[in-house]
Amino acid sequence: MMRCTVNRIPSRSPNDVAAMEKAIHEGVIDPQDVVAVLGKTEGNGCVNDFTRGYAVLALKQFFGEYRKESTSSISYVMSGGTEGILSPHFTVISRKGAYNQDSQRQDQHSLAIGVAKTRDFLPEEIGRLAQVDEVAAAVQRAIAEAGIESSADVHFVQIKCPLLTSEGVYDALSSRSQTTVTDDTYKSMGYSRGASALGAAVALGEVERAGLQDTDICDSWQLFSSVASTSAGSELAYCEVIVFGNSDFAEGPYFIDHAVMKDSIDAPALKRLLDIHADAEMVQVMAKAEADPTGFIRGHRHTMLDDSDINHTRHARAVVGGVLASVCGDPMIYVSGGAEHQGPSGGGPVAVVFKRRD
Repeated sequence: MMRCTVNRIPSRSPNDVAAMEKAIHEGVIDPQDVVAVLGKTEGNGCVNDFTRGYAVLALKQFFGEYRKESTSSISYVMSGGTEGILSPHFTVISRKGAYNQDSQRQDQHSLAIGVAKTRDFLPEEIGRLAQVDEVAAAVQRAIAEAGIESSADVHFVQIKCPLLTSEGVYDALSSRSQTTVTDDTYKSMGYSRGASALGAAVALGEVERAGLQDTDICDSWQLFSSVASTSAGSELAYCEVIVFGNSDFAEGPYFIDHAVMKDSIDAPALKRLLDIHADAEMVQVMAKAEADPTGFIRGHRHTMLDDSDINHTRHARAVVGGVLASVCGDPMIYVSGGAEHQGPSGGGPVAVVFKRRD
């Protein structure tokens, strides 16, 4: 029987594992059960944000001292950027037991976690249908691993995806005479996030694969997933997929629910979730943040897209982080910037992991 837990661990720097070590020594976390770590690191969240790779390296070395098996079985998803009041931290996801054909159905839904990886992508595949298809297949594998029977029980799909570097763009052209979706490395983050999100949408039946074209990615904003959260980085060439949902074949006090923010100041979306589950303890909030691509929020002009000094994803993280922290009363939450095809244009999904009270 599967039993999943979620713990938040504060960090003083990208390589700080002191609080993680304390949690292990106190028996809060069993390193043998860890399947994924989501991190908010204090870099710029852009192409050259080395805090992501630095954190992954530190975590791999740390778990290598405790794990009996390879640390490569852990999915590391680092989201750079803690602008505003967002507090750097790691969200540690553990899973004891597994779903299989002998699993017994329980009398209530509990948190179920599935993880999967795609193959490595060539630079010319990033931000295109090849990425959509590979991610869709990986999401389906993760759902099956979690024992989740319905797409309605999937409440958050976290995907870490690659981006283009100038070296990758040159390699595609010089080695294979292939062009990339863009030669702007920063813009490539959006294309990769968008393709990954559409992959999740296809896997969950939110978007029809038939008729979907490369040109729809980061253009046809009416196509989106209400539960996808994607983050791009230079520290990997493939996609890491973590599916959060509820299953009758899981046990334990944890469960998850989600809502969709219509825009970056839609605080009531989170408030409704907290009110619905007021009898449970809030464990973690996970959300996407986006500067509305129209340049307007509720009829009023914003300038996030016109700021040449600070990237719009950084503005958006600060705004949404502040809005959501003001509702839940906690700044140590997971807010990722860039919500291409993740929720309606200008908005994004927000999910909460809860723990039933005794």
